[in-house]
Amino acid sequence: MWSTFFLHEEDGRPIPPGAGVGAGAGTLGLTGVMGGRGAGAGAMGVKRRAKASTSGGMSEVQEGKIKLAFFVAIVGVVLTVLGLGTEYWVVLSPPKNFYNNQTCLAAHYGLWKGCTRTLWVADIDPERESCGPAELPGESNCTYFKFYTTGENAVIFQKTTEKSLNVAAAMMALFGLFLMVTGAICITTALSKGESFFLKAASVCFILSGLLILLSLIVFNQSVLSFLASDHSVPLHHELSWSVSCVGFAGAILILGGTLFLLLALPFSPWRRCFPPQNESDS
Repeated sequence: MWSTFFLHEEDGRPIPPGAGVGAGAGTLGLTGVMGGRGAGAGAMGVKRRAKASTSGGMSEVQEGKIKLAFFVAIVGVVLTVLGLGTEYWVVLSPPKNFYNNQTCLAAHYGLWKGCTRTLWVADIDPERESCGPAELPGESNCTYFKFYTTGENAVIFQKTTEKSLNVAAAMMALFGLFLMVTGAICITTALSKGESFFLKAASVCFILSGLLILLSLIVFNQSVLSFLASDHSVPLHHELSWSVSCVGFAGAILILGGTLFLLLALPFSPWRRCFPPQNESDS
């Protein structure tokens, strides 16, 4: 009879009735509390990790915007390289009948070398008074400028180039290329490390490179005007060619790309700051 009211432990001491049930319920309650705390801690850990990844890294939307702006900047870099590597910055054309009625000479040059081209007068448009365009078929003779080696000026159509202006334009363009490479390295680091700090450095590099490229065009144009004023024995018609167009568009695109990087580096959205959504403005 007493065995139904008392339970005995292994050491033989009696356990009061109901103690086993209470202990079991307490154990279950403690397990439930610990389980609830563990689940809450796990949820808080997930939230903390998500918050840390959001604050320390970049979202996919932000990364996509950076890649789009980087593509714009790369287009500017490609146009810059194309323009700097070609010699069609300015085309010089004397009258097509200045030398004889069969052939005429045209010249074109860039930052690094100049070319003279012998064209057939029969291939030139009859309505055109000057020799050209330089893209017509003919014999071409190209030589690199000696500004950067011996310091000698070039003579084209008895006119002398301005060495200091040409060298200044070339140095500005090269320094602009260096800034482009630096900006590209900053963007690559920002995408790989997930740090938006490098966007500010990249924006400065690309904006300065675009300004330097445009400034090199201005200096080059001044060198052309100085070249034309050095001698007046041969009348020349001059025009800036497609290489200058490439470099000019490149400078504008680089400035645009740098501005986009600057906007992406801001801690807030300028568009939302200037034009808040309707629900936010009403509240």
